[in-house]
Amino acid sequence: QVELAESGGGLVHAGGSLRLSCVFFGNIVGIVDMGWYRQAPGNEREFVATLTTDGRSTYEDSVKGRFTISRDNAKNTLTLQMNSLRPEDTAVYYCNARQVRLGVFNYWGQGTQVTVSS
Repeated sequence: QVELAESGGGLVHAGGSLRLSCVFFGNIVGIVDMGWYRQAPGNEREFVATLTTDGRSTYEDSVKGRFTISRDNAKNTLTLQMNSLRPEDTAVYYCNARQVRLGVFNYWGQGTQVTVSS
C-alpha cells in the first residue's frame, strides 16, 4: 500500500506561481512513475504531468513551459512547480503513483485545491 499526501494549493492571481508537494510513504517498492492530475468542476480528471523513476517527464500541452515536475527521493516527495498560472488551471490537483508489484496498482492522494483568479 502506497499513501500520498498533497499540500501547497491555494488562491493566486493569474500570472502567479504555486508549488505543490506530494509526500509518499508506505510500501513504495515497485513504483514506476508518479504524476499529477487535475479535475475541474464538471470535468473529467485529466493528466497534467508524469515523471518516471528513470527521470523521463511528460507534460500536457497546455502546461508545457509553465509547469515543472520533480522528485526528491531522499525526502520521498514529488513536486509540481506551477508558474504563469491561468484561470483555466483552476482545479483540484491529485498526486498519483503507479506501482508494478505482482500487478499494476494506482494510488491517489486526497487532492489539493488550486484557484487562479483573473
